[in-house]
Amino acid sequence: MQIEVVKSKIHRVTVTGAELNYIGSITVDEALMEAANIIEGEKVQIVNINNGERLETYVIKGNRGSGEITLNGPAARKVQKGDIIIIISYGIMDFEEAKSFKPSLVFPNEKDNTLR
Repeated sequence: MQIEVVKSKIHRVTVTGAELNYIGSITVDEALMEAANIIEGEKVQIVNINNGERLETYVIKGNRGSGEITLNGPAARKVQKGDIIIIISYGIMDFEEAKSFKPSLVFPNEKDNTLR
């Protein structure tokens, strides 16, 4: 049996922008992506702490060290600059493998989205 489990999480980052007139996705600082083991194009769930919204999109690589967290396209209607969000990706794996799997969890500084 295979199950879906948390693979990666960037916990409590501050939204730096919301660009409605864009194709779609979330732009994430490349350093945060690497720390969380998330790749460009990967599907992620966004959980907005401020308003309870949940949505799915895919990741675009932002400038390394910029702290950028920008929701693009329709997702921009679900957040405001300054909102605190959680970015989660999931993986599908064998049930036994999942028992010992350890996800990549990142807890950046909420003020500037830098790694601690």
